[in-house]
Amino acid sequence: MPKFMDVHSGFHGATEEQLREAHERDLAIEDAEGVHFERAWLDPDSGKVFCLSSGPSKEAVLRVHEKAGHPTTEIYELPIEVE
Repeated sequence: MPKFMDVHSGFHGATEEQLREAHERDLAIEDAEGVHFERAWLDPDSGKVFCLSSGPSKEAVLRVHEKAGHPTTEIYELPIEVE
């Protein structure tokens, strides 16, 4: 299943708890779109949040974020991965 990284702006000064709450809103509704949000990161100084997910399409990932209340237009498919 394809992996995606999306970027959200406007989270200046957000806390770990706020990030956790936003992530949990995604997790609560992800199944409806066949998406799984694996992890999220926050840089409160820049106001950026980064989310790693897998799912059938970019559009499916974006729909979950929109329904969860934190839409974004910046999303990247990650077709190449190394460990």
